[in-house]
Amino acid sequence: MHINGSWFTALSSRLTALCFLLSAGCLLTACLDDDQLEQDDSLRGNFEAFWQTLDEHYCFFDEKGVDWEGVHRKYAPLFKDSIKTQFELFNVLDEMVDTLRDGHINVYTPFNIARYWSWYEDYPTNYDDNLIREYYLGTNYWYTAGMQYVMYRRDSVAYVRYSSFNSAIGSTNLDYILALIRNANGLILDIRNNGGGSLSNAVTLAERFATEKTLSGYIRHKTGRGHNDFSKAEPLYIEPANDRMMWDASVRPVVILTNRHCFSAANNFVQLMRALDGTMTPDTLGILFPKMIKVCGDRTGGGSGLPFESVLPNGWSIRFSACPMTDPDGNSTESGIDPSPGLKVDMDSVSAYQNHRDDIIEAARQYIIQNTRAPRDTTKSE
Repeated sequence: MHINGSWFTALSSRLTALCFLLSAGCLLTACLDDDQLEQDDSLRGNFEAFWQTLDEHYCFFDEKGVDWEGVHRKYAPLFKDSIKTQFELFNVLDEMVDTLRDGHINVYTPFNIARYWSWYEDYPTNYDDNLIREYYLGTNYWYTAGMQYVMYRRDSVAYVRYSSFNSAIGSTNLDYILALIRNANGLILDIRNNGGGSLSNAVTLAERFATEKTLSGYIRHKTGRGHNDFSKAEPLYIEPANDRMMWDASVRPVVILTNRHCFSAANNFVQLMRALDGTMTPDTLGILFPKMIKVCGDRTGGGSGLPFESVLPNGWSIRFSACPMTDPDGNSTESGIDPSPGLKVDMDSVSAYQNHRDDIIEAARQYIIQNTRAPRDTTKSE
């Protein structure tokens, strides 16, 4: 995770080195001892390379309660006479991915991608793109850096829709957005259905709400081949974007809208913002007030492990979680982050269809109007 420039540079170097070693290790054909199989470019060799790479580097075996040895015992015998084609090999690896219940694990082939989607399939959608576009954004919204934004005249609440952290955020773009909505009573940040992207974009956005250096969580790195061989937890911090346009959440509340489709970088963004909630901010008279940064909607999808990539002997790429990250209290967010107390809201599909109402947005607007400390003359009538 990119938290500040020097920290990000150091972490990037470590990631690059480890990714190289993982790739090199899987590409080399080596003669192993009697307890290991040669990982050559055969169906069995690629199966063993996949299993061993995750066995030595995946970080959530214990948290998810996965018997990885048992997975090997289940599938290895199939390669004696049942698995004859690369497509059958893919199906085996796909089933193995499912056992780990992790949306960060993929196998990339020329014909398909193994993936795990059940982390969101059993949850309500809690988002209607047509409803947002037609009734909450309309046709006069502004758009830059992957963000769509409007000011609701009825209550002077600003609404920003950010659908992917793959969309690069420029500092100047953020300056303009925050300047144009600076007099709002509060801000709604809608990241529902945001499947993630660049962690640096998540940090760049979150920095605009920080007042001082704040502990945002911890990260650990694998130090050996054992499932529990991890480094000591290293603290991660978020710092304010100095000399840029900022948002004072102690005066104008921020409500982040989430659903189960918020994954990876989106999940980490929620963690960053939640770490800022309640931190004290001095006003112009030096009086301290807590930041009001809340999460509204449904539990996020999770995906807190920092992903790495490697290559199997046949050239297929694999991605998996290798570095676990936690919140400031040391709690894992791999399985998702709950909304703030009192702001767990599900959309009513009937109301959405008949009344053109997004219950999650309306709950966020209500929270902002009830808690804003912005001067009352900023409220406009329609």
